[in-house]
Amino acid sequence: MITLLDYGAGNVRSVRNAVEKLGGTLNTVTSPEDILSAEKIIFPGVGNYENMIQVLNRKGYMDPLRQYLASNRPFFGICLGMQALFQGSEEDQSNNESIGFFEGRVERFKTRLSVPHMGWNGIHLKQDSPLMAGIKEDARFYFVHSFHLIPHDPAVVLTTTTYDYAFASAIQQGNIIGTQFHPEKSGRHGMQLLENFIRLSEFTPRGRVDIPGKALAKRIIACLDVRSNDRGDLVVTKGDQYDVREKAGTNGKGSVRNLGKPVDLARRYYEEGADEITFLNITGFRDFPLADLPMIKVLEETSQNVFVPLTIGGGIKDYTDSHGRHYTALEVADRYFRSGADKISIGSDAVHIAKAFVDTGRKTGKSAIEEISRVYGAQAVVISIDPRRVWVASPDGPNGEAFCWYQCTVQGGRTAVDLDAVTLARACEALGAGEILLNCIDRDGTGAGFDLELIQAVKQAVTIPVIASSGAGCAAHFSEVFTETGADAALAAGIFHRKEVPIADVKVHLAEHRIPVRPS
Repeated sequence: MITLLDYGAGNVRSVRNAVEKLGGTLNTVTSPEDILSAEKIIFPGVGNYENMIQVLNRKGYMDPLRQYLASNRPFFGICLGMQALFQGSEEDQSNNESIGFFEGRVERFKTRLSVPHMGWNGIHLKQDSPLMAGIKEDARFYFVHSFHLIPHDPAVVLTTTTYDYAFASAIQQGNIIGTQFHPEKSGRHGMQLLENFIRLSEFTPRGRVDIPGKALAKRIIACLDVRSNDRGDLVVTKGDQYDVREKAGTNGKGSVRNLGKPVDLARRYYEEGADEITFLNITGFRDFPLADLPMIKVLEETSQNVFVPLTIGGGIKDYTDSHGRHYTALEVADRYFRSGADKISIGSDAVHIAKAFVDTGRKTGKSAIEEISRVYGAQAVVISIDPRRVWVASPDGPNGEAFCWYQCTVQGGRTAVDLDAVTLARACEALGAGEILLNCIDRDGTGAGFDLELIQAVKQAVTIPVIASSGAGCAAHFSEVFTETGADAALAAGIFHRKEVPIADVKVHLAEHRIPVRPS
């Protein structure tokens, strides 16, 4: 029996699904007494440290957790669940009292690299622990965090990971274990690690070892544009420059392209080696998302068999329904997280939020970006930017055009806004976003390659990770975008859907060009 400490934030569905797939039985904590009576506890902390500690105190979980840990019964803290074992975090502006079982604190990354540290990285094993049985030397695990642990006692460090410099990525003392990475999102190696915790009764380390870690891998992301077709079925579609319909027939209107069912395709991409999967509900701005039960069902079913990060975008903003009930963007995001999403993507609403911030120079603290980031952490908020080139006339240029800027659009590219992509990215980072998904309408569906100028301009303007999107037509386009722009990840849709360029081929190509990737 595994007791799951779900304090009400973030995606714990994937942990539940992973444990149940491995044959474990789960009980969820509903009272302090559940902690004291537990046999094994998994604490999947997700989101913002300060919010987590406040919730644990409010629910009366702190003292029972200290008693449980003192008994040396098996405990597995994931991400914030590990950080909470120590004395506090720089992320906690209120300096709340943490569990304090170990000495040490959590500090923000001090690096010129992108923060959050997001993606698949290796580990350097410092102790020979049964927890790591069956884990290969080339294993990579999924990280997504802006703050890392600095323990006072190096003897508790199980693994380190290098991201500009080495930091503690897993700890162990007796049966008390924690990982900064997410095993439930780390594919087969993460599942092996969770199974080791479930099956074994004692976790005493057996001396020092020296297995070197790897550099952070570039991520290959499969994107599924999901919408209802003309018969009302939920399908994956892909178009050219955001046009998802086939060429017009006799009725003057082509049918919506249907490239497959979203759950089936997501599982296929997981098995083929995709590092993340993104669902974009491309009609989400028209309908109230919490009434979009099919999309929520897609997330729930996908997370049962897909153990890599899932992002959902479309319709994440404030709503008032037909009955006058108001829903905040935070409530909408919460429903997606509880259904299996790890990150949410904000598109059109982010443009309006950023425009207001740029015009006034003031943060309201109430925007969707700020609210979701405050509760779930910056790493959970992705900003999807859809710009197109706007040429500026010049008498010396071809056809009188020599210069261009990248104008942001909303509503699937149909409406232009007087805001450029670089300014939008900077504003959203300042408001609390943790990642940029950078599309390019001019390149979408063309197969001509990523817009390197656009990606490089945005990458140089922000310190958060940037995902390159739109235009991939062959494996060489992926090595080109990573080499020329320093993008952290690259996303594609149509070429993967149609099997024109398999994900495995992309990774082989990148490895041949000495670009670090997670093996498929």
